[in-house]
Amino acid sequence: MKPTRVLIPVEGLDPVSGMLHAAAPEVPGTATAVILAHGAGNDMDHPLLITVSEQLAGAGVTALRFNFPYKEKGRKAPDAQGTLVRTWRAVEAFVREGAGIEVDRLVCGGKSMGGRVASQMAAEWVLPAEGLVFLGYPLHPPGKKERLRDAHLYGLHQPMLFFAGTRDPLCDLDLLRQVLGRIQAPWTLETVEGGDHSFETPKSSGVSKEVVYDRIARKTVAWVQALS
Repeated sequence: MKPTRVLIPVEGLDPVSGMLHAAAPEVPGTATAVILAHGAGNDMDHPLLITVSEQLAGAGVTALRFNFPYKEKGRKAPDAQGTLVRTWRAVEAFVREGAGIEVDRLVCGGKSMGGRVASQMAAEWVLPAEGLVFLGYPLHPPGKKERLRDAHLYGLHQPMLFFAGTRDPLCDLDLLRQVLGRIQAPWTLETVEGGDHSFETPKSSGVSKEVVYDRIARKTVAWVQALS
């Protein structure tokens, strides 16, 4: 099924766009929905978000990808944290109450910044998610490994799925493994050999971006299905 474009109202702000991938009706599914947010430098139409959403829907899991306000208006600089949080809460409310779908289990996450904000909200109990998916977690700024964005992760209780490229300048793999070793909640780490922050691999690897994205999507589907 083709996704449906939706407008999501955000209190105090203009509506934002979303693409709702309804679960394939012919596939036995669950009342699980997955919301995916984009990273700082891209939008909801990033090919990885599309691939993951399409495969989730094909497996019987409804998925929604959405824009933050700054991308909706064509700006480059990300919104302030408060605006990102307000948008996430509006999208979560839309999926549960305004999308016309049955939801009894919600998985949240996304690419880089989008997944980070979701996890911060979940740690503060303002985003009721039963699982979190990180399509490249921004553990630290480029070249600044001492500035870890990890403090809130230790307060999470939801199962978490991390994807990390071995060449990601925003997520040193050794540091990520150390962080994960201290997390109490269940977690799964999937690595992409040679992948950067967007999981693109060197041409010499002979592995196309499309193949990598397909693998990530399949593993995400399997993990979400296991939660059910």
